[in-house]
Order: sequence, then structure tokens, then C-alpha cells
Amino acid sequence: MIIIADGGSTKTNWCLVTEEGNKVYFNTEGYNPYFAPTTYIIQSLQENLPTDLEIDKITEVNYYGAGCSTPEMRKIVEDAMKVVFNKSKIYIGHDLLAAARALLGHSAGFAAILGTGTNTCIYDGKDIAQNIDSGAYILGDEGSGCYIGKKLLTDYLRGYMPEAVRKNFWDTYKLTPDDVNEQVYTQPRANRFCASFSKFVYDNNVHLEYSRNLVKTSFEDFFKNLVTHYPNYQRYTFNCIGSVGYNFRNVLEEVVTENGMVVGNIIRSPIDNLVKFHLEAGAL
Repeated sequence: MIIIADGGSTKTNWCLVTEEGNKVYFNTEGYNPYFAPTTYIIQSLQENLPTDLEIDKITEVNYYGAGCSTPEMRKIVEDAMKVVFNKSKIYIGHDLLAAARALLGHSAGFAAILGTGTNTCIYDGKDIAQNIDSGAYILGDEGSGCYIGKKLLTDYLRGYMPEAVRKNFWDTYKLTPDDVNEQVYTQPRANRFCASFSKFVYDNNVHLEYSRNLVKTSFEDFFKNLVTHYPNYQRYTFNCIGSVGYNFRNVLEEVVTENGMVVGNIIRSPIDNLVKFHLEAGAL
């Protein structure tokens, strides 16, 4: 039996493939090594993996995770996986590679992630050939759920929200400006906190123009600061994975077209295509 997992900063999607080829799906929280140390990952997995998971029978774990872009960061996750899946061969890869493989298979092209965070690359059909650093949630991550949430929270703190939106925000969360600042600057996982408000933007129906403009400017920043800096980017189709890109795809497609690209695949999660990629490669 093998496991393929796609780990974002908020959630990890897992798929166990049995020897008979059956697929069993389950979820845990996300394990970005920039925010979650090895000890935390071990404890969380031990508490949240399915109780009926036959760990001793799993021969291989292929985990693709947010933040797993350097050997040092991958080791944090790998050390945890080796403790939990102590009889398995462990492979730790970057979630951007998972996105590229799920979106493009063995074909070259452009691939992006628009979820809690942002990432982009040119994929050569085997590996990531070029990647512009997203800057993560403090310095960049334009177009992500965190970026959209930060723009919303900034408008709230500065009093820029339309009054109807501000009232809806208060009725929904009961957060004072001091509460927001405390969560962002003193509590762990501020990126998840900020990203959680992208749902409010998606659900908000009291001022649709405000919400749409907020999302569109976020995607415009994503193109301006990241996508358009890839040489000859317009010759690629635009392919994207992630809940933010998927949920706001009508606005995203508009911005893609305005920037001279053709819309390719926009999907919520890579896990099904990623499982297919591994099975076609002869994983079982």
C-alpha cells in the first residue's frame, strides 16, 4: 500500500492506495515546516490519522507540502514522517511540484497555486524549471487567500469598508481592531488567520462590487508581481490549483485573459490527478 499526500498550509489531503487499487481518502491539518516543527507534526499525525489505518502495511509515502522547498525544510517533515510511518519509504516534495504534475502531467507549461498561499512556476515536464519566490505571506503571496484576507482586514482597520460590509463583518466575527492586531502579531499561524477571511469575501452579498474589486485587484497584483515576470509567459496556458483560484475563478479568468494568457486547467485540489500520476509511473 502507498500514500500520496498534498499538504497546504491549512489542510492536507491524503489518499491511501491499497494493493487492490482501492483509494481511501482522508484529511489532516496542513504542515508547513516554516510554522510547524517536527514534534508538532508527529503529535498531530498521531492524533488525526484514521484509527483504522494499517501503518505497518504502508510501503511508501509520497508527501508534497507547502514550505518544502529547501532540504532543511523538507527534513523537518521527513523526520516526522519517519517516526509515524516507520516502515515506509518516505519521499518529501514541494507542493508546487505536486501542482505541476497534477495540472500538466508530463507536459511542459505554467502552473500556479492560489490557496492559503501563492506559488508559480514553469514546469519542464519532469521538474520545476523556473520559480519566482512568492515572498510568503508577509512579503508577498499576492492573489492568495491570505493576501485577500489581509486586504480585507486592512480596510476594516482603516475604516475603508463600505458601512454595510463593516456591519456584516462585525456581526459575523465580533472582532475589534485590537483583536485583529493581537491575532496577527502575537498569535501563531497568522497566515491561516488572515486567509480564513477569504471565505467572508466569497460569502459577502451585501456589497458585491466591493468584494469583486478586492479579489480582482489581488489577482492583478498576482499577475503584475509574479506571472508577468516569467519570460514569454503569454505563450503558456494558465493552469492553477487551489481553493482561492477555484472559488474565484470567474474573476481569475477575466484577469488571465486581460493579461494575454489562455485559460487552461483551474482545479480545487491536485490529489486525484496526483494519484493518477503516481499510478501511471508504476507506484504499485
